[in-house]
This record gives sequence, structure tokens and C-alpha cells, in this order.
Amino acid sequence: MSAADVSADSTRRPFTGRRVRFGDLVLQLLAGAAALAVTVLVGLIVWKVIDGSRLSLSHYGLGFVTRIAWNPVIGHELYGAGSFVFGTLITSFFALLLATPLALGIALFLTELAPRAVRAPVTALVETLAAVPSVLIGLWGILVLGPALRTHIEPWLHSGLGWIPLFGTPSAAGASIFTAVIVLAIMILPIVSSISRELFLGVPGELKEGALALGTTRWEMVRGVVFPYARGGIAAAMILGLGRAMGEAIAVTQVIGGGVFIHWNIFGTGDTLASKIAASYQGASTNLQAASLIYLGLILLVLSLVANIAAQWIVRQVARKHGVTRGGHA
Repeated sequence: MSAADVSADSTRRPFTGRRVRFGDLVLQLLAGAAALAVTVLVGLIVWKVIDGSRLSLSHYGLGFVTRIAWNPVIGHELYGAGSFVFGTLITSFFALLLATPLALGIALFLTELAPRAVRAPVTALVETLAAVPSVLIGLWGILVLGPALRTHIEPWLHSGLGWIPLFGTPSAAGASIFTAVIVLAIMILPIVSSISRELFLGVPGELKEGALALGTTRWEMVRGVVFPYARGGIAAAMILGLGRAMGEAIAVTQVIGGGVFIHWNIFGTGDTLASKIAASYQGASTNLQAASLIYLGLILLVLSLVANIAAQWIVRQVARKHGVTRGGHA
């Protein structure tokens, strides 16, 4: 075992010796209590959601996830999450697809291209966008974005790309899946760009300077040095943005329009798991309807957990591959 291994092992286990200092013990107890509290809190949330959806779980089973139905009429109640799962996935995916290139461009501009006098104010503006309440973004979507998309963008896209099912007949109202996608893209943009900016700032300067000294252009340096070095973190940032998009409720409820159906036309209306819960839970008239709405929350919770597990797996795989590559070069 090398000296570095011994040092790292002693750092991870500071209380294995005979002498234990009071301050170290207090630190360990407080940190352990904080970690335990978070674990217990997550467990309580999961238990409460499962308990609240128990009636719907026993009534519909797993078929609820794929059934396309939402009929709250007493005596003819029938509920299903299929259309809401589809709406959640399609809005989140397209929002991430739209926001990621913009976020990476912003991060690259702030780290590699922007003059020093511009970096600080632009960085502050981008990060301030994350602090804007979602209800205000939704209100802006209703008053400004929705009418602009309906009048100018949607007809233009339909005229040029109408042969693709995604760009079908524009909706007569301003509310649509497309409007929700744009709103979600705006909301996750600061998250992905801020994380990516920190990752790009963490790239060792000697690697970039060495690439430039070998005669590469700035773009070749970014493509060959910056992106490979930060790709694990970029993947994690994208997954975090995806989770943020899947869980957004208020802004999406304001601009998506609503509807219990599945269609590929993003100019039509729809619903997501979060928006349906936000719009309908307070007005639930029966125990079965309330349990079905909580069942939607359980599905959303599972999707969020899957997204976070996928993010951790991607980061570890990329880090392991990156470490092997560096070791091979060394």
C-alpha cells in the first residue's frame, strides 16, 4: 500500500485511533444526524405518497400507468395516467433538447469568449433567471409567449414542416404543448448553463494552453479538451435539468391547455403528471379521485428517482472511462 493510499484511508476514517477529540466527535454526530434526517425525510415522503395512493393502487393496479382515461363523474369514475406520462416525457425531452445547446453555448461564451467586463453581469443575469418564480414565467407565457407563438412561430413551422406529425395544425388558443416546452426550456436553462460553466472553469488551464500551443483552433481545443474533460458533469447537469422539467407544475399548468389524449402534434394541448395534480387535487370530489391524483405523484416520484439514478450511473461510467484514459496516457 502506498503512502497516498494510507493518507486517503486515514482521511476517510478519522476516528479509528484510540484518541478521539471532542470536536471531531461532535462533528461526526452532527453530520451523521443531518444525513440520517434527510434519509428519514425521503422515506417519509415515499411512504406518505404510497399510503395516499393505496386505494387507486388496489383498484387499478399497474394498468393505471398505461390507461388513457380521466372521467371524474361520480358513478362512472375511471382514471388512468397514460396521457399524463406521455405529456411529461415529451415536454421534458423537447425542453431538454432545446435548452442544452443554448446552455452549453452560454457556458462556453462566459468561460472562453466573453470579455471580462461582460462576464460578471451576464452570469448574474443568467443565474437570476433561476430565481424568477415559476408562476411569473407561466403568466408571461400566457400573456406574451403563447400569443407570439400562435401568431408567428407555429404557422411558420407548420407551413415548412407540416409533413412531420410533430408540427401539425396550430391550436386556435395560445396554450399548447409547444408553449409548455419553451417555458420549461427557459426554466432549466440556468441550471444546465450554471453547472456547465463551473465545469468548464474547472478544466486545467495547462491542458487548454497546451492544445492551443500545438496549433489547434479555439473550437478544436473546446471540442478536444474542454468537452471530454467535462462530459460526465454535463451529462449530470442534463439529467438534473430533465428532473426539473418533469416536476414543474404551476408554469406548465398555465400554458399547456389540458387534455386527456395522446397525439404527436406539439401545437395541440395536453397535460403532464405535475400539471394535472396541480390543477385537480384541490377539487377532487371523491376518495378514488384523490388517490388517483396521488398515484400520479407516485409515478412522478419514480420517474424522478430513475432520472437521478441514471445521472449517477452516467457520471460514474464517464469518470471511470476518463480515469482509465488518463491512466493509459500517463
